[in-house]
Amino acid sequence: MILRLAVRSLTLRPLRTAVLAIGFGLAIAVMAELLGVGEVILEQAHAPALAGGGDIVVTGWFGPLESARFVMSSVLGSDRFRRRMRAASPSRTSTLYLLHDGTNIPVSVRGGIPSREAAVGDPEIDGQASWIDAARDERWVSPGPAEILRAMDRFHPLPFDSRAIDAIAQDRPARTEPPSFDVTTWAEWLYFNGRSPDGSLRFYLTFLAAGPRDRSGTRPMFVRMQLNRGGTATNYFAAGDVDGRELLARAPDLDVLGNRVRLDDEGNYRITLSLARQSPIPNPQSRLEGELTLTPAASRSIPPAEIHGARGWVSGYVVPVLSGTFSGRMRVGGEDLQIDGAAGYHDHNWGFWEGVQWQWGQVAGGGVSIVYGRVFPPADVADRNRVPGFLGVLGPDGPIAFSTNVVIHEDDQDGTLRAITVESRDRRLPLTLRLAVTESLRTPMALTRGPGGKMTFLQLGGEYRVTGRAGEVDVNFTARGSAETFRY
Repeated sequence: MILRLAVRSLTLRPLRTAVLAIGFGLAIAVMAELLGVGEVILEQAHAPALAGGGDIVVTGWFGPLESARFVMSSVLGSDRFRRRMRAASPSRTSTLYLLHDGTNIPVSVRGGIPSREAAVGDPEIDGQASWIDAARDERWVSPGPAEILRAMDRFHPLPFDSRAIDAIAQDRPARTEPPSFDVTTWAEWLYFNGRSPDGSLRFYLTFLAAGPRDRSGTRPMFVRMQLNRGGTATNYFAAGDVDGRELLARAPDLDVLGNRVRLDDEGNYRITLSLARQSPIPNPQSRLEGELTLTPAASRSIPPAEIHGARGWVSGYVVPVLSGTFSGRMRVGGEDLQIDGAAGYHDHNWGFWEGVQWQWGQVAGGGVSIVYGRVFPPADVADRNRVPGFLGVLGPDGPIAFSTNVVIHEDDQDGTLRAITVESRDRRLPLTLRLAVTESLRTPMALTRGPGGKMTFLQLGGEYRVTGRAGEVDVNFTARGSAETFRY
């Protein structure tokens, strides 16, 4: 039928038919040519030489990879990936402006480490004998044991100006734009927990610095330890002031009223304690003194991450030590407690905390360490239902798998939290954790006050049952672990 129509059209209108045929032929030829050129351009755009050499480009979803140093040392440099990698080179692009006679000319520039650029075959560095690594480059490529931890565990500049601080001194609302949050709800802290091998002794230790009181930068800091011995919990406490500038310059090295944290050159956290018992006010006659050392397990860290909301709201979290070992001693009310081989953990939080809640948990066993969590911001800065949870699994050779498709369910019975179930629904990380809660420490927290009033902070302990698969690793173990959540 189509052939008959074509023949009849050619017979009746030969000129028009010939023009149309030529036109269609040219259109098809041009389209074929454009597709061919587009494929070549796409291949060239992915060519390693155009990106400075190398076979794989690692970048952040929403901008620069702020944790590139951690990725280089603790991910690509881990035993799991080191054997499969020839070389890795960090680079950063930016815009340089040349100013002349009142005009500016933007120039795209890229910086990197010369020896690493040469190792991945960057043609730009060929023949440039004067391009050699500086001392800072060498420290970036081969950091000391403590350098990565110190970079991860630094304290953060407060994201508000002096007007907000002046408002505190004058006892008026501290609201500025941006951000528009009360500076007294800002806090940053180091958190440690430890558990003896038999579980009879557990402790939760916090060094917390609040927002500044005035323009001088002085910031209140307190140290609090919850010590659980045989199921009986006792709180110990100390509070003082620290210089805000010194805090930013030296952290995670901290000092307040005889309590200290030191990160030594081998990457160990050395902690000195001098605390009075809270009953319910500090009791100088019943003290806790101690010297503890947390030794991290290799390749068990999670890099810094921040959640941002409206009007400058921010909440940050990093895990320098997902799994480690505590050793040392504590003297409690005249009794000596020896700490040997206790399972240890350390994380670090910062941000605005008014109206904020979170769910968190951690467990280690079966050769892996697991951490999960979810932050619930205030309703006026973000939709809490759209902030995902996370679950990360690390092994002895480094990171194994990570998921943001996570559901956390808390099982309350008769007003008591009995169990927590955490499920990762990622096809590459089908993993389920169920915590049977056997310990619960309840602490009212005015800092996280929400629309329903003060919230009670629950620190939980118990036994996790972990089943599923992480990457290519089957996971099936039972071990004691920790969790945190809130109740009004």
